[in-house]
Amino acid sequence: MVTELRSWFKQNQTLILFLGAQAVALVTGGAALLAYMVKLETRVGIMETRGAEYTIARMDEMRQRITILEQAIKDNKDRIDRVVDILTRELRKAPP
Repeated sequence: MVTELRSWFKQNQTLILFLGAQAVALVTGGAALLAYMVKLETRVGIMETRGAEYTIARMDEMRQRITILEQAIKDNKDRIDRVVDILTRELRKAPP
């Protein structure tokens, strides 16, 4: 039996070597694919984290700008109300 196995191995040595090389190639390809997927998942995770931080920072910046604009609008409204009040006061003092 052992001699038959050795004989079969010698006769099919090229086929066995080819199948072994294919197995190595498949394992290497699978490892490369797994490494790529892990790297991609890491990048996506980093982008989601940085993106969330960037979005929050950007929203805070917009809130600050809106607050400043609201204050400027209120100040301008108060000034306009004073000007209108002064002008209408002068009109009320004028004789009919």
